[in-house]
Amino acid sequence: MGADIFLLYISHWGEFALRWLHVITAIAWVGSSFYFIALDLGLRQAPQLPKKAPKKIQGEAWQVHGGGFYHIQKYLVAPPNLPEDLTWFKWESYATWLSGFALMVLVYYGGAELYLIDAEKMALPIWGAVAISLASLGGVWVLYHWLCRVLMARPMLLMLVLYALLVALSWGFYQVFSGRGAFLHLGAVTATIMSANVFFVIIPNQKITVAELKAGRTPDARYGQIAKLRSTHNNYLVLPVLFLMLSGHYPLAFATEYSWLMASLVFLMGVSIRHYFNARHASQGNPLWLWLITLVLFLVIMGLSLLPTIDRGDNLAEAEFEDVSDIIAGRCSMCHATEPYWEGIAVAPKNVVLETPSQIARYAKEIYLQSAVSDAMPPANITYMEPEERALLRAWFESGGADE
Repeated sequence: MGADIFLLYISHWGEFALRWLHVITAIAWVGSSFYFIALDLGLRQAPQLPKKAPKKIQGEAWQVHGGGFYHIQKYLVAPPNLPEDLTWFKWESYATWLSGFALMVLVYYGGAELYLIDAEKMALPIWGAVAISLASLGGVWVLYHWLCRVLMARPMLLMLVLYALLVALSWGFYQVFSGRGAFLHLGAVTATIMSANVFFVIIPNQKITVAELKAGRTPDARYGQIAKLRSTHNNYLVLPVLFLMLSGHYPLAFATEYSWLMASLVFLMGVSIRHYFNARHASQGNPLWLWLITLVLFLVIMGLSLLPTIDRGDNLAEAEFEDVSDIIAGRCSMCHATEPYWEGIAVAPKNVVLETPSQIARYAKEIYLQSAVSDAMPPANITYMEPEERALLRAWFESGGADE
């Protein structure tokens, strides 16, 4: 085995291991976050507590799981004395962000020409694209942190301002990066906000509370209130982040004309889903109307993904297979070949080879979704597939040419 092949194997399995680590740590973080939000909302409040409960108890809950019963109590600010076996929940967040950032460096910085830069939008050098990426991660957090401090007393206004910021970021990233890169960065800056909330606000405030207890003083309640606000933000942001991170597998999500608007609506959809569960945990009934809102938002997103195709009105009644074969040979075969000759690609992506009529027919649906109704392929349009060529591919598939 040659050195190049060996490095290819190492790179392939390294990316797989890193992606797996990211998923594992994300599950741990999201799971603990969802659990504690549900626990907090489901606590029996002070008026409902038994008379024997300590005065500083804000609420309590009885839960059953795995064959055992659990009695959980939450203190209004902190217990009178610091427990010796206090458990902290922070490493899940840190490990998720670090593994996600490492994965972004490996895939999007290392493969910037394919996955991050779109020369038709902005002809950035690799270092320029990476600089914008890094600046956005830090800059958005600084702006978010400042907004939270200024508008903390008006949480609803803060949420509206933050949503407007996310919409602006969605549009801005779409103007600078490829569709895939734009979605990834919208998810990345949101995840950075969430993890930075834990690292810079929630954990430090909890440490202040611990230090006050050790010193024999009563901690200030405002530290807990600030931490709870940031935790609530994390709770409502997590589902959109998951959607954005998974969207890279679905070209109709990230690679159409209105993808930036679709991403903006995903945040509303995430809020409606999370609010349904939060309302259930808080014993506020069964607000099924939130699922109706979610469904409507999802249908609007689907409609936006189809709108460019409807608007084009190509009027291409027939497309010969020879035309389709020529387009694929000129725009796709350098990667999707038995022996790819594009630099840095040793094996056809996903083992999709498009060299013979039967192979093209076999992958006709994927060609249609990736290159006809979206511009996901070629990645970042690196081989400059023309709009007229995409229209021919679309007409060929929609007229049933792939079935002949």
